[in-house]
Amino acid sequence: MTYTHSYIPLAAVMISLLGTIPITLSKRKPILRESWTLLISLGKFALIASMLPSVLSGQGFVWTFVDVLPGLPIAFRVDAMGMLFALVASFLWICTSFFSFGYLSKLKKHSKTRYYTSFSLAMSATIGVAFAANLLTMYMFYEILSLATYPLVTHDQDCRVRSAGRKYLSYIVGTSIMFALPAVIMTYMAVGSLDFTPGGILTGKASAPMLALIFCLFIAGFAKASIMPFHAWIPAAMVAPAPVSSFLHGVAVVKVGVFSILRVILDIFGPDLLRSLDYGVMLAYFVSFTILVASLVALTQDDLKRRLAYSTVGQLSYIVLGVALLTPHSTQGGILHIVMHAFGKITLFFCSGCIYVATHKRSISEMDGLGKQMPLTYAAFFIGALSIIGLPPMGGFISKWNLLLGTLEANQLPILVILLASSLLNAAYFLPIVYRGFFSNGTNEHVNEFRDVPYYCLVPMCVTALVSFVLFFYHSVFVQLAKIAAGS
Repeated sequence: MTYTHSYIPLAAVMISLLGTIPITLSKRKPILRESWTLLISLGKFALIASMLPSVLSGQGFVWTFVDVLPGLPIAFRVDAMGMLFALVASFLWICTSFFSFGYLSKLKKHSKTRYYTSFSLAMSATIGVAFAANLLTMYMFYEILSLATYPLVTHDQDCRVRSAGRKYLSYIVGTSIMFALPAVIMTYMAVGSLDFTPGGILTGKASAPMLALIFCLFIAGFAKASIMPFHAWIPAAMVAPAPVSSFLHGVAVVKVGVFSILRVILDIFGPDLLRSLDYGVMLAYFVSFTILVASLVALTQDDLKRRLAYSTVGQLSYIVLGVALLTPHSTQGGILHIVMHAFGKITLFFCSGCIYVATHKRSISEMDGLGKQMPLTYAAFFIGALSIIGLPPMGGFISKWNLLLGTLEANQLPILVILLASSLLNAAYFLPIVYRGFFSNGTNEHVNEFRDVPYYCLVPMCVTALVSFVLFFYHSVFVQLAKIAAGS
């Protein structure tokens, strides 16, 4: 891929950062404030989408903001993997903005200006990670995202929420400072550069023990990926409002974690070095433990959002596993799962938000028969669940199919068995929710979906569910980006 200097990557990062100003100034004018939020999200998506045709044709974009040290700039680079992540995140921010309008208004939530301002800042950090040209830039925006999302996670401001917020920060900030930052420094000391380079930059630059230490520090340091044992922050963060859980813990925060690990695997170590050291296979087996255990724990959760949270813990490791196997199909499958999981999981979180708005219920055991009163919500939940399970005709089948092919390419039959078993567990903790909603007798006859749930909530839920279905048939753009990113 060749690169052209352009201000567009900088503009794509900065538009939502600068957008915090008019959002804040519109504090006393809710309609204007929400209009600014929507315009900024649309503008961000438009800027990112404008670069897509060039990236698909092999033409990327770069922009150097400032040199911190000689050869160590804050810089942006738009390549295929960054484009895939940014495109999905920016589109889903639009959906989440609409959902937030209805959710916050219906439940009469306070501090809406702080909420929308923090969301806008978090989106700048997310795209900053997606378009980072080197480890320094990525690490800086990784930390900004942690701080920007704290007010969102602790939005309700009661004692329980504050306690969860402290756990959230201690995990994702504590691990990045203790592990990821030393790994960044050690990489710079060994190489003299932190630039992301296809094929990696560490080959021949450090001893095997040093490489092992750096690798382990990076995996432990990016705790947003929720690899066990650094996963406990994500169920704790479910105290956040449903739109926050849906986007930040179904799309942005967690995907930033796995995206950062993918950058380390592909552009810092490189596939050839990892194959020679067998680190890729070891990582694949390590995250397989997370996939299975998280799925088993999800089965035990009666709180709907906590079940979704543990599902996310397992699904994130699918992405890492695919790229760690280092075969063409597995790498493509892992990268594609960023897209498929994002649309499927945000649909499920939107559904949980709609159920809470209508009934104020969180426990699955209290939702018997609710599907008869909320057929649209439960139909969307069914679609999202099928996509996460990986069944056709939903988009999740495409990524999981590539992952299965990748395990055969790598001759890793035990991992193939793990993937199949985990999909069965996915079905075991999702499908009973749908069954209980439609076929069990309940006491929710007073619920009227179209009266009790704002259309601002129902429409984005239906859109993301529809996209999860459409991606089964029309996924060529994302497949092409994944192939370019995988170097195949």
